[in-house]
Formats: sequence, structure tokens, C-alpha cells
Amino acid sequence: MTIDPRYQKLAKQLVHYSCTVQAGEKVMLDLAEVPDALGVALIREIRGVGADPLVRVIHTALNKEMLTGATESQYELINELDVAQFKAMDAYIAFRGSHNIAELSSVPAENMKLAMKALRPSMNERVNGTKWVVLRWPTPAMAQQAGMSTGDFEDYFFKVCTYDYASLLPGMEFLKALMNKTDKVEIKGPGTHLTFSIKDIPAIECCGLRNIPDGEVFTAPVKDSVEGVVSYNAPSIYQGIAFDDVVLTFEKGKIVGAKAGQKNAALNRILDSDEGSRYIGEFALGVNPVIQQPIRDILFDEKIGGSFHFTPGQAYEVADNGNRSQVHWDLVCMQTEACGGGEIYFDGELIRKNGLFLAPELASLNPAE
Repeated sequence: MTIDPRYQKLAKQLVHYSCTVQAGEKVMLDLAEVPDALGVALIREIRGVGADPLVRVIHTALNKEMLTGATESQYELINELDVAQFKAMDAYIAFRGSHNIAELSSVPAENMKLAMKALRPSMNERVNGTKWVVLRWPTPAMAQQAGMSTGDFEDYFFKVCTYDYASLLPGMEFLKALMNKTDKVEIKGPGTHLTFSIKDIPAIECCGLRNIPDGEVFTAPVKDSVEGVVSYNAPSIYQGIAFDDVVLTFEKGKIVGAKAGQKNAALNRILDSDEGSRYIGEFALGVNPVIQQPIRDILFDEKIGGSFHFTPGQAYEVADNGNRSQVHWDLVCMQTEACGGGEIYFDGELIRKNGLFLAPELASLNPAE
């Protein structure tokens, strides 16, 4: 089989850098709507280091049908089997392609809620028990939503996904240390004025070892410390529904007001999923210098250089504020001058203005010109 050299380059990076696969390890490949040639490239690269691949193939139409008729017993069994598989794996590589980003929009909200709740233990086992990395796949639908031709978007995708993420590490380590000694955070911008504490919650740098594309440093706010309002200016898709211009208002950490134009009801249904979905589980700064525009795909958009995301729902255990939820929704606010600007302060000191870090040690994390 002839394999696109871009597939080979990406497979090599995922196996050797992102997951550091070693001889004798077991690696799950979770492939949804991607070319067989990509799977072949991954299988060959995994076997090349003496590891064993396991392949799962997912089709969007079948997944939609399963969710449309979801029952609790069905998804509890799926979760049980998934947990067992993840316990047997050392690494997990997933590609998720979709020819229609709104394919799941007609799935009843209660069914999505049921499935996400039932599958949370298997997701936790995968996240906490394996070396993992997750990617989208560049379909014509993604190119269309990005406003690019299919060929141009594919070139952009491979440029971003095979970026030298190790080069970001020095700047990320400096930012991580800065966040680890910070108590009070203040964020200002158009329609946004937030204050909260990140005291004693670890900051974690992400440079190509988990999500690809990558480029963020995240932590979590002290759960009840968030006050104020945030206006997100990056479009989003969640549970198959498109959202624009989401605005959240906080009191004592809780979302007490939520607006999204004509999608207010859908927004509030998600935020009412459980007790934790109205609290924030993650605060992160996007620092990928080559990702500069949103494409309504969160794996890209949350890494936009000069952005931050402020995430309703589940906190990560490595940066834990105690919030638990079946929801984890990375909503993004871009603060570059072109997007209206904004300021971020750590303990009263201005750290980033209009999307640009001020410290010379952080210059490598600023958006590329």
C-alpha cells in the first residue's frame, strides 16, 4: 500500500514523541472515519518499536444510531468493556473524523447525558491509566467550517500537527512556574471581567503529549472563587450543537447566568446536566503560535495563541479543584488585538496584553506574525 509521507511523519511523531511507545507495550488505535492508509502507517510504526497494536474502528452513523436509542444498561455494558480494554493498554492513539460536525445534533439531549455519564469511568481510566493522544482528521467538512479549500486545510492540518512541540517547552515551563506561584487571577476584555484564585492548584504544560494539535498551560480555579462575567468570542460545537457568543456570569464560583443568543435553552440544558456543570473545572492559556483563527473545532481552537479557555464542568485530576461533572466544555476567548484585546493579571501584575506575553522568557509563546 502506498502511504502519504505526511501520514508517516505524523505516525512517527505520535508513536515516538507523544506516546513514547516502548517494546512490549500494547497500544489501542481508535479510528473514526479516517483513511485505512493512516491506520496502516500507525500499525507499522507501532510494530516497528516492538509493540502490539489493537484497532477499533468507529463509524459516525452507527454511533449516532446507538446514541439515538441509548439505554442505561447498554452504555453501562459498553463502559464495563471499555474499562477492561483500557486497563490492558499502555497507550491510546485516537483519530476522530466526521463528515458533518452537526451529525449528532438530533440525538435527544437526555440520551447524550445518559451516555456521557455512563462512560465517564472508562474515560477516566483512559486518561489516567494510559499514555494517550487524540487528534481530529482533516475532512472536507472541517475545511468548509474553517473557510478553506480541502487541500489548503490538509496542508494546514499537517503543518500544525507535526509542529516541533518540544520547542515550546522552555516558555511553557516558565509560564507553569509563574502560574504555580500565583494566587489571584484577573481577566479583562470586551464583555469580560473575571476574578478568581488558582492558589495551590498545579499548572500543567501541554506540548504534544496528549492532544494534537497542542499548546496550552492549564490549571483550575479554586471552585468557589470565580466572580464576574466572561464573554467567549470563539464559536463552539458541543453535543452536536453550534454555539456562538456564549456569555456566563458567576457568583461564588457558580454560573448564575448563561446566554447564547437563540441557543439559551440548549446552553442551560447542558449547564443543568449535573451539580458540577455550573462550576469551572479548568482555566488555560492557549499558546500555540501557529494557530490563530477558530475553526469551530475545540482541539484546535483551545490552543489559539493569545486565547484562554474557561471550562464548565469536570476538573482534571492532575489539576484538581474537586469539581466533578459529566460535562467538560472548553469555551474559548481570544484576546488578540484583532479580536478586541484584553488583559490578564497574576497577583496584580500584567502578564499578557492583547494576546501577547510581556516577559521575554515567554516570547516564544506569542502568536506568530
